[in-house]
Amino acid sequence: MNNQRNVNKILKSRSTLEGAGVRLERVFGYHEVPLFDPFLLLDHFGSDNPDDYLAGFPWHPHRGIETITYMLEGDVEHEDSLGNKGVITNGDVQWMTAGSGIIHQEMPHRSEGLMQGFQLWANLPAKNKMMHPRYRDIKKEEIPEFAVNEKVQVKIISGNVNGTIGPVQDIVTDPEYIDVTIKPDGTFKHPVKEGHTVFAYIFDGAGFFDNKQKEITSKGSVVLYADGDFVEIYTKDKPVRFLLISGKPIGEPVAWNGPIVMNTENELRIAFQEYRNKTFIKHK
Repeated sequence: MNNQRNVNKILKSRSTLEGAGVRLERVFGYHEVPLFDPFLLLDHFGSDNPDDYLAGFPWHPHRGIETITYMLEGDVEHEDSLGNKGVITNGDVQWMTAGSGIIHQEMPHRSEGLMQGFQLWANLPAKNKMMHPRYRDIKKEEIPEFAVNEKVQVKIISGNVNGTIGPVQDIVTDPEYIDVTIKPDGTFKHPVKEGHTVFAYIFDGAGFFDNKQKEITSKGSVVLYADGDFVEIYTKDKPVRFLLISGKPIGEPVAWNGPIVMNTENELRIAFQEYRNKTFIKHK
């Protein structure tokens, strides 16, 4: 590791309403394509007011993408057209590959207290857009969590930290998804693949995300890195917690409308026509 990645851009999340009226923070999305390729969208939902989240995300389709839901607090019930049904709760992850098409709903269970988590959308290459859908329910106990050193704690959903590998593997965009906490006066140095898109989303505390930038103190900031083969994040008098996410860019045209992402407008038109005609589901 001899080529440190520097911060290329810093963006701030913005409040929005999604689903049936869920209030959340849009970290990045439609307007940032293709900056975060292969990633399309990251939402951070977090509120202790049930009115902000109880409406949930009733039945809706997806095609051409993967959706990754990571819960920090609260319970969400998932049900889909493949017959999967279950509840993801504190520390759990749901990694859903929509592929050729899936219809699902995600409904909060909690009627009081804090509900907090993230949903990330990852694009699929044209050759995989119509792949067989699949659903992975990863429980908290399956996700490695350990101290890298006395100052750094990590949870590995996907990827490799010091030889420990996360449970989500065999994903076409070769992603890493790591939840990192650094105590005051700590440093986390991590190798990343050159050419891959790498970003960090800061949702608690403050830290330095390269050796040139000032301390980032704004909760809800996302740091997009320039190229290189490692990142180094450190703290001074405050702790920080962030998601470190990377993946192999696809570099293909993006045609995006709502919950469906294809390569051409004609493919989008066909997808919505099939949804209306009830021929959307290709794989049972």
